[in-house]
Amino acid sequence: MTIELHTWNTPNGRKISVALEEMGLPYKGIPVNISKGEQMAPEFLKLSPNNKIPAIVDPDGPDGKPVSIFESGAILLYLGEKTGKFLPKSLSGRIPVYEWLMWQMGGFGPMPGQVHHFIALENEQDRAYGLKRYMAETRRLYGVLDRRLESSDFVAGELSIADFAILGWAWRHPRHKVDLADFPNVKRWYEALMARPAVKRGMEAKLD
Repeated sequence: MTIELHTWNTPNGRKISVALEEMGLPYKGIPVNISKGEQMAPEFLKLSPNNKIPAIVDPDGPDGKPVSIFESGAILLYLGEKTGKFLPKSLSGRIPVYEWLMWQMGGFGPMPGQVHHFIALENEQDRAYGLKRYMAETRRLYGVLDRRLESSDFVAGELSIADFAILGWAWRHPRHKVDLADFPNVKRWYEALMARPAVKRGMEAKLD
């Protein structure tokens, strides 16, 4: 059965299309144009009470019943559980996946997101303050990721949903004003992921 992916061309949206492609799950992209406020529509609110994309509807959910899920991290965990892919079976294997997924959700997303916000401001004084603060924190987070990848090809050892989560935001590194040459391990990891056919499909997935 085909999963509905209610999404837009954002880092959090691309996380899920990449994961669906890597897992080989059939899906249909349903656009939610956040620039037009479509995420505030009552129909979407039923799927995502926080009015944020992405959200999915899986007609073949637990016990064969339809299920809707919001929050990109929850969706990635669900898809990993559903398919048994990119989420280790053992608890010891899952711990680093959980750690790095939560690291992305709590930092490597909110901080670059603030960079996006302040870049768009017209008031130069507000813009300068915000960019100084959040670009410094964003670069620090890239450094954390770079140190982790110094001893590992992927953030949790093997390729996992945590990599897909982080990739969604690393994809926007030009908007973060970050040169990946400054973070060679992140650069290697990023280029290896972006070369994967399923990742390419997920990043280029068109919305109906």
